[in-house]
Amino acid sequence: MKDRQRRVGLPAPASAFAETSAPPPTYRWAKAHSTLSIFLLLVGGAFISGCGMGHRASVTSSEKILVMDLSKKAEYQQLLEGKSQTRGMRSGRVYLQPGQSIGQHSTKAHEELLVFLSGKGTALIGEEQTTFEIGEGKVCYIPPHTIHNMKNTGTETLIYIYCVAPVK
Repeated sequence: MKDRQRRVGLPAPASAFAETSAPPPTYRWAKAHSTLSIFLLLVGGAFISGCGMGHRASVTSSEKILVMDLSKKAEYQQLLEGKSQTRGMRSGRVYLQPGQSIGQHSTKAHEELLVFLSGKGTALIGEEQTTFEIGEGKVCYIPPHTIHNMKNTGTETLIYIYCVAPVK
């Protein structure tokens, strides 16, 4: 694990250097932001690699590069609102308190990626409500036309970023 983290430029976990099992608070903050950075690099890298593979789309005057700050408030934050900023991708940061759920909903004709920054919970996915463990350091992909719900089953706030994009 340490070798892989070094290859992608991530710090080794604090537990690799100390006998204690709980990482220091500054490490948790850094890890959450490293996860977000990796997510943004993957999303941006997928866009850039798609552009470099003969799928070049002309950028219209209404399309702009967007860089924004994450709010320090512990509340929902919309990141991308859709067609006015992108070609249809929407994104936001979600905070679920212990016991809360986002509510059952469908992706409809969109695919969704969830990147979990902190906390733990369960994802209830599909008609059968199949349960998956989710939480800090995990990523969940949800295909189009899939019913799902995220529930915080832990004692800390479950924080994640979602990215929803239309499928053609």
